[in-house]
Amino acid sequence: MAEDDFEEFVEFTLPEPPVIGGGDAGTFDQASIDALFGGGGPAELHKVGLRAVLESEIINHERLPMLEVVCERMVRALSTSMRNLTSDSIDISLDDVTTARFGDFMDRVTLPAMIAVVRVEQWENYGIVTVDSGLIYAIVDALLGGKRGSQILIDGRDFTTIETALVARVLNLAILEFCTAIAPIAPVSMKLERIETNPRFAAIARPSNIGAVCTFRIDIDGRGGRFSMMFPQATIEPVRDKLAQRFMGETAGRENIWPEHMRQQMLSTQVELCVLLGEIGLTLEQVQALEIGQNLSFHTEPAELMDVQCGGLKLARVRAGQRRGNLAVSLATPVSRERMP
Repeated sequence: MAEDDFEEFVEFTLPEPPVIGGGDAGTFDQASIDALFGGGGPAELHKVGLRAVLESEIINHERLPMLEVVCERMVRALSTSMRNLTSDSIDISLDDVTTARFGDFMDRVTLPAMIAVVRVEQWENYGIVTVDSGLIYAIVDALLGGKRGSQILIDGRDFTTIETALVARVLNLAILEFCTAIAPIAPVSMKLERIETNPRFAAIARPSNIGAVCTFRIDIDGRGGRFSMMFPQATIEPVRDKLAQRFMGETAGRENIWPEHMRQQMLSTQVELCVLLGEIGLTLEQVQALEIGQNLSFHTEPAELMDVQCGGLKLARVRAGQRRGNLAVSLATPVSRERMP
């Protein structure tokens, strides 16, 4: 069994149950409460109890193999697109695909940086794309014709409108390539809503929420940096089962011949059609008074449209007639898949 198939577990040290005695029956003292929740005294240094469960840095999660495949496809396509955009030598690589809490991910963003908020239309949720300052200045330098291989001094100033527009152009390109790479799994369309420089203005999830993080490295003639894409668990939930597959097209044991076989059998099934020639309303007293040989008038004209039914449901309207000495009908309206009034 591969190492990736093992799940990570965390051992938590729970305090001994408090001994109730010497006080009111069924009550806990303050020391027992602090020990249970991991607060107060030495417990702050060594997290125990419920605090160890809530503030654990180790996250137990399932791997998303297909997300790694999507990122690898995105790297190949984005490399070609970036070369066409900058006319420089571009080297793009996938650093890591991992899982982190949203709060921890945002705390690791080194400022100054650009934080793009991306809306996924089909999933009705948001994602985050962070670009570090080294990559920002490398993109600006490459698009504005700077010297190749020059070292860029990061002074910590705010980004200008031109720099933001140039980086947004590259971000739109990366988002487009990601949508193309994930299309065989789940066709989606993403839109760059805004670019922030303050992490507090890009909070799309709670700090404790878990999400998938894809980190990429871009080198442009000796200069560059990293950008990361973060999708909270709520965002990728509609396609989580597909991303958890080990290879494209995995169907969990279901054979593809059965849907076609059932379709052929359903199409060859014989059904009974009924044509309603006419209707008349009678009271219960009139029905009881019916006798053998009595005639009933339905007042239906020969050219009047009639209903054809199957199982009591109206399918179409027909006209009555004769064909080769037999009573026949011809369709006057197309067969509707919806229930007709």
